[in-house]
Amino acid sequence: MNRKRLYAIVAVFWLAADVCGQVLPGTSPLTWEGDLAARMLDGMDRMLERETTLAARDRKFAPADVEAKRERFRKIVGVVDARVPVQMIPQATVERPALVAETAKYRVYAVRWTVLEGVDGEGLLFEPRGAAVAQVVALPDADQTPEAAPFAVRLAESGCRVLVPVMIDRKDTWSGNPKIRFTNQPHREWIYRMAYEMGRHPAGYEVEKVMAAVDWFSRSKPDLPVGVAGYGEGGLVAFYTAALDNRIRASFVSGYFAPREGMWQQPIYRNVWGLLREFGDAEITGLIAPRALVIEAARHPEVSGPPPQREGRRGAAPGAIATPDISAVRREFARASALSLELGGSVELIEIPEPGSDVALRRFLAQLGVSGLGPAGGAPDYKTQPGYAEERMHRQVDQLVEYTQKLVRQSEQQRAAFWKKADASSIARWQQTTPDYRRYLWEEVIGKLPEPSEPMSAMSRRIYDNASYTGYEIVLPVWQDVFAYGILLVPKDVKPGEKRPVVVCQHGLEGRPEDVIAPKNEATGRIYAKFGDALAKRGFIVYAPQNPYIFNRFRQTQRRAHPLKLSLYSFILGQHQRTLDWLATLPFVDPARMAFYGLSYGGKTAVRVPPLLDRYCLSICSGDFNEWIVKITDVEHAFSYMYTHEYEIMEFDLGNTFNYFEMASLMAPRPFMVERGHSDGVGIDEYVAWEYAKVRRFYTRLGIPERTEIEFFNGPHQIHGVGTYKFLHKWLNWPER
Repeated sequence: MNRKRLYAIVAVFWLAADVCGQVLPGTSPLTWEGDLAARMLDGMDRMLERETTLAARDRKFAPADVEAKRERFRKIVGVVDARVPVQMIPQATVERPALVAETAKYRVYAVRWTVLEGVDGEGLLFEPRGAAVAQVVALPDADQTPEAAPFAVRLAESGCRVLVPVMIDRKDTWSGNPKIRFTNQPHREWIYRMAYEMGRHPAGYEVEKVMAAVDWFSRSKPDLPVGVAGYGEGGLVAFYTAALDNRIRASFVSGYFAPREGMWQQPIYRNVWGLLREFGDAEITGLIAPRALVIEAARHPEVSGPPPQREGRRGAAPGAIATPDISAVRREFARASALSLELGGSVELIEIPEPGSDVALRRFLAQLGVSGLGPAGGAPDYKTQPGYAEERMHRQVDQLVEYTQKLVRQSEQQRAAFWKKADASSIARWQQTTPDYRRYLWEEVIGKLPEPSEPMSAMSRRIYDNASYTGYEIVLPVWQDVFAYGILLVPKDVKPGEKRPVVVCQHGLEGRPEDVIAPKNEATGRIYAKFGDALAKRGFIVYAPQNPYIFNRFRQTQRRAHPLKLSLYSFILGQHQRTLDWLATLPFVDPARMAFYGLSYGGKTAVRVPPLLDRYCLSICSGDFNEWIVKITDVEHAFSYMYTHEYEIMEFDLGNTFNYFEMASLMAPRPFMVERGHSDGVGIDEYVAWEYAKVRRFYTRLGIPERTEIEFFNGPHQIHGVGTYKFLHKWLNWPER
């Protein structure tokens, strides 16, 4: 039998239905019931639970790795900025002196100290009247003022010079912009959202403030030992600072130390990208060794969630803090103790109900070479004016917002420096010099899972049968518990042996594959314009995947993924790898002509997935292309994600590495198109045009300007389907009908 006849027979076999007409030939029957999208997310959550367990089991910590690990820890907590020369400045006005309290043993001054350009620390400085015996930065919990710090007075009574910084609190007073609106995001979350995108973190900023204080301690009284102590959020910052600053001789952490595997359930401002791959609290203790750490297993601050929604204030992420079970703390301490012992360190666990116990403070002071503990007593009589604490907090919040917004404004220059090794002098040079950037985007920004591991065993069932095409639900296993799901449309006029182009049509947020084919309501029909159905009727093979961005619960799945250095796009990329591999096996599919077209969240996928998967020969981003870093971080525009409930959308350090132009450039020399409605509220034309102009210029420099287009149309957030359809016909080499 000749090859042509064999191909014809195979094609007829594949296109024919089984005896019942319900299964795509070559697949097994799909018999699953219930909501497959919910089942998909369930599987992802189970995989993340396994990955969390494996990450804790597989962490390695050898003495030779300490410095490299410390540098990686420094990066993920955002302690990456050069501090300015420190000055300790009395915070005084004509009406308010810097001296705010005094006793027989010490004086207390309101002070500020320089940290970063435009960023100061503020707080109280306890200066002993006699010679100081040690110098300590004492950090209260986020919801405690320096005046109410739980153990600062005891340390001052013991003869220590004590600096008590202001911690950014959990109120929402200034989270927003009076010209736009306010949110109920705690101040820590408000700063976290913009900082995370720029590779910074509210805790990292506070570590910088403590390190600047240590700069001053080391300069002003270099012979005195330095310690850090903290409770709650202050305990976190003290812990992180001690791990990063070898000048700190002893540290005291109260109301914080615990296993971190459940950190995704805590407030989002505790989220640290990739932390759990290398670090639990035990491994951070390893960074402190051989120096001393005293852990007080006391009551943690109780946080039930963000401030309540009220008067239009909304958008904050869920998350709670509770005191962990002591048995879990003991298990983590056992790991920490073993690591610290191996590295020559000293770590102690003191179990006691309330923070700031005498026994814990004595052990901390002993590690600083201080014998004895000053008497317990109330706080001194602070002479501060009404409203002073609020004014101080407002300054601290505003400074970090402005500093981060400046980073946003400078981000284009930072990205240019990051991309300096890429050579766009020719297509060949571009392809030779960009693999490391593709790898970085996948591994360091999105997070990479292993290659799909399950057998290629597709399941199907027929759900559409009309004059133009037959449609099948498809399930493809990817990893254990994780599968890809979508709908395949096969035109009925495919000829035996014919191979046609494929268009993968991706829905947006909270969408379903059916939405792009046969939407169940009028509003969805307007948004998607049945573009999957329209393209199938034009003769394309169409595949409409189910995106996991559904049910709102995906946001918590994303939260669960981030500490593992993963994201939902880690799963989505694996699903598309498996889907493309399977589509390429179908006898009526041309593997060289597989395109992607997505709206909204599907547009987000269009700039993150096809650039990394070469099987996609072109990509169309609809209703999403933007000056993305501004869209994510800006506080001056109402369309910014800073004001919305999409708390999961931030991607760590993206602002310094990839905007939408840089992602789109990784498509080259493959065609890339943008579809933009003038009335689409995801942004404004000027920003879209600004970012796309870089794409146009780049393709022109490569000598392929015809391979990129943008179509503006009068309309809202929807599929327009005019220029994009022409683009598909042209570059997929398929005649228009």
